[in-house]
Amino acid sequence: MRSLSVALALLVVGTSAFDASSLGAQRKPRENDLKLPIGGTPGALDAITDVAGVEVGHSTIIAGSGALVVGQGPVRTGVTIVHPRGKANHDPVFASWFALNGNGEMTGTTWVQESGFLEGPIGITNTHSVGVVRDAIIKWEVSQKNVLQPWWLPVVAETYDGGLNDINGFHVKESHALAALNSAAGGLPAEGVVGGGTGMRCLGFKGGIGTASRKLPAAQGGYTVGVLVQCNFGSRRDLRIAGVPVGEEIPDLQPCIANTAPLAANATVRRCDAPSDRDAADAPEQGSIIVVVATDAPLLPHQLKRVATRVSLGIGRQGGFGGNSSGDIFVAFSTANTNSWSSDTVSSVRMVNNDRLSPIFQATAQATEAAITNALLAAETTTGANDLRIYAMPLDRMLAAMRKYGRLP
Repeated sequence: MRSLSVALALLVVGTSAFDASSLGAQRKPRENDLKLPIGGTPGALDAITDVAGVEVGHSTIIAGSGALVVGQGPVRTGVTIVHPRGKANHDPVFASWFALNGNGEMTGTTWVQESGFLEGPIGITNTHSVGVVRDAIIKWEVSQKNVLQPWWLPVVAETYDGGLNDINGFHVKESHALAALNSAAGGLPAEGVVGGGTGMRCLGFKGGIGTASRKLPAAQGGYTVGVLVQCNFGSRRDLRIAGVPVGEEIPDLQPCIANTAPLAANATVRRCDAPSDRDAADAPEQGSIIVVVATDAPLLPHQLKRVATRVSLGIGRQGGFGGNSSGDIFVAFSTANTNSWSSDTVSSVRMVNNDRLSPIFQATAQATEAAITNALLAAETTTGANDLRIYAMPLDRMLAAMRKYGRLP
């Protein structure tokens, strides 16, 4: 639940066999572009939106710089929304959730657990803005004249951005949540310093929003598993990508203060222009990660619970271990079995047999690792409150580490 920042600085690709010009100028390379050996086959977009109907929206708030003045800024925060069937389709989905470590919040989960359904969009924001986003979702549902029942119990989750952001200034308003709800769309979602991920850091670098997907072969059902993360956890020393200890290979570029004022004697973060010999002494693990898993496989709630637990394995592959101060909370849903939420006496549903679930479990772990990697690849170096600077992961050095360990051609 703890984390950090935002100034915009493009990452230099450096020398490699990868040709960044093939992407166009609009975005950085992603794990699938780089052919990182994470495993599995990405969907067409390598995104949660590869699951038909899923839409994602963001509202990003970036304002101010310099010293923190509570209520004024600097502001580095926002809201991210996931609509399971799109904003125009209010048919609930089968769902379940899981907490690897519970130092965090995801509202509405008691009813998801009890009913087996997710009855609206999922919101993700900062720790102190969960309430306003939850209330905004209720207002939005009422405005849609969505009357499944007389009450709403929205699912809204958080990670902490109080290092980079004026979190106690409560800058996320109803209007920001409504903007994310209404602007949600299919296609490749924006990643990195955007929406709820704006002020987050991940595994010692700038983090934020990331997404990925894995497509099963026809012999295994041809199903798609899509993942979206708000990545705000872990320590640099633990960062792994496809098994490579990338964090150990890049021990510098630690968080620092981007001004020339003298630091207090007990300061734990150096000035950015100071010698970097302290960089190797990495900070303790702290942070959180929220993960949303979508699939078109016909799964029932108890099976989706099993899928949600497999997110933990993807996080572990990346270097997370669910530390005491970390809020690692996951929700999984299936877009199959339409119109199952019904007042009819009996509903007919389909399900994948349990002995056919292992490929879906594997795809979930792979897509989770890929989504975290995409969050790191997309993020920009950011300077926020009190001039705290969190660096983006340098792509050229990450690729050099992958080649050093024989994990790239």
